[in-house]
Amino acid sequence: MLKSNKKANKIYLDYAASAEANPSSVHSIGLEAKRKLQNSRREVADVLGSRIEEIIFTSGGTESNNLAIQGVILAILEEKNFLPHIITTNIEHPSVLKTFRLLAKRKLAQISIVAVELNGIVDPKKIKKEIKKNTVLVSVMYANNEIGTIQPIGGIAKEIRCYKKITKNIFPLFHTDAVQAVNYLDINVEKLGVDLLSLSGSKIEGAGRVGVLYKRKSVKLASIFGGGGQELGLRPGTENLPEIVKFSSALKVMQKIKEKETKRLNTLCGYFLNKLFHSNILTNYRMIINGDLQNRLPNIVNITFPKIPSDLLVIELSAKGIMASSKSACESSRAEGSYVIKALRGKIGLPAEAGAEEGGVRFSMGRKTTKSDLDYTVKALVEILQKLKKWYNV
Repeated sequence: MLKSNKKANKIYLDYAASAEANPSSVHSIGLEAKRKLQNSRREVADVLGSRIEEIIFTSGGTESNNLAIQGVILAILEEKNFLPHIITTNIEHPSVLKTFRLLAKRKLAQISIVAVELNGIVDPKKIKKEIKKNTVLVSVMYANNEIGTIQPIGGIAKEIRCYKKITKNIFPLFHTDAVQAVNYLDINVEKLGVDLLSLSGSKIEGAGRVGVLYKRKSVKLASIFGGGGQELGLRPGTENLPEIVKFSSALKVMQKIKEKETKRLNTLCGYFLNKLFHSNILTNYRMIINGDLQNRLPNIVNITFPKIPSDLLVIELSAKGIMASSKSACESSRAEGSYVIKALRGKIGLPAEAGAEEGGVRFSMGRKTTKSDLDYTVKALVEILQKLKKWYNV
């Protein structure tokens, strides 16, 4: 007779599947992992107002954006006999803009890149104007990661619906990168009117390093990877369960504090701008606030100081213990200035070279930011500009 195992209730002999429980395994520990995975999927679906089977877990925002964009194109090319056309704006995250250009370079799609207005917001009617018979996808970010401007997603969705109603076409689909918006804006997919939506845990405090792609049930995507059948067969590879659980829990917490935190950061942002406007910075230096002052996230302030290189300002701020940035972290290895700021500078007639050289300094706040942090930042900025004044003849 087999004696009971007194050392442990369970013996794990499935290390070849995963060092931790694999949600695809059919033994009891695997089934428990699958239950946790599905519970996390349900929690995310509840926040987005979607079905549970419309949630796909990925490695992050970049993968979610690529799966949405390339997945649509590859699905079309597999089934249809035409070259698809896709539309985006000129200030998208690199994971969208570069993917568009890559598809065009490989002759897998035609692309249209719509310029935003001076305030960093795209006109929905200009999006509609670019729609053609072969347009299959429009991708516009919910909120910009550098200047914080909020795009009129509802307005764009309305224009797309109008076009589809008139033409009786099921295309174009509408995708939005909501990575920056998730902490502060309503991300209910039905209210937004989107077919695809990307999220990333890296922008939610305590959320872990995973991403999410919402895919409306009726949308056909092709897998962009070879591998197993995880995540509806669209994202092969064993799911990162510990990080997924962290993501869904942090997302729930964020929803509970979203209204209060948005109000707090709006107040802090106003305080910061007021301190800047009433310091001798504005008196002695020209200061440009990049992006719209109203339709913006509550936590991002992006400023250009003409003639002062933004990278140098970031380095000088860092030396004083203040961590800011001059462009998207995904572009930090490139020597060129911010293409987002360059797009805005072109709207007011400044030379492209000046826009690329100067860029903008992005101050982005979070749950740990305080008024005293901002007081110190303004004081440090004044000292730095006074020093750099002599170098650049400001």
